[in-house]
Amino acid sequence: MVRVTYDKASGMMVLQVRAHDPEIARELATLIIRQSEEMINRLNSEARADATRNAEADLETALERLRAAREALVKLRVQTQIVDPEADIEAQMGVLMNFQQQLAEALVEYDILSQTSELTDPRLRQLELRIEVIRERIRDERLNGVERNVTTDGTDYPNLIAQFERLEVDQAFAEIAYQAALTALDVARSNAARQSLFLANFIRPTLAQRAEYPQTIQVIGLTFFFGLMFWAVLALVYYSLRDRG
Repeated sequence: MVRVTYDKASGMMVLQVRAHDPEIARELATLIIRQSEEMINRLNSEARADATRNAEADLETALERLRAAREALVKLRVQTQIVDPEADIEAQMGVLMNFQQQLAEALVEYDILSQTSELTDPRLRQLELRIEVIRERIRDERLNGVERNVTTDGTDYPNLIAQFERLEVDQAFAEIAYQAALTALDVARSNAARQSLFLANFIRPTLAQRAEYPQTIQVIGLTFFFGLMFWAVLALVYYSLRDRG
């Protein structure tokens, strides 16, 4: 016979096991406690898995999105053979700045020579030709920066930069979403750990020192008492019926 009582005030459960032998009673109590601990651990594992399942699914989705964004960016770099279009533009701007510096030097030299020489001086003609060539080169470099095809599929710099920026923005958003999903998973695991149940034994199953049941004397006394009361009732009924008859 197993009896379990629960005290709501203290939150404690009391388990009593009655058997014909004290060893059997203690063994049954130990087995019940072991099975209860396994059940609580299983319930904790299921509750923790349920609490973190959605967070893990969100993390997996964010990870797949991040992988796809990075793969798309790498694919574009391999396709265009350009790692960073901004670096190429900076190099092109360096060439353009060099031409502009040469143009400024040629203009200064032309102004100085025009003031100290005759207009028929052949050096003026050479400087004019040099200035014209440099201006043409600057014009070509500016046009190339806008209209020149820099990839094998005929993509110019503006479109190429737009593609890179779009993929970099997708990658940045994917990284933010991944970090947020990772944080949400940590929070879900922490909350699940704080809500875990556990079973602590304040008294281990012990061997009974004496038998409390069955209470033979009490049972015999109660049996005699109720038997006497039943006999008394029958006697009263008998004498009542006899007096009336």
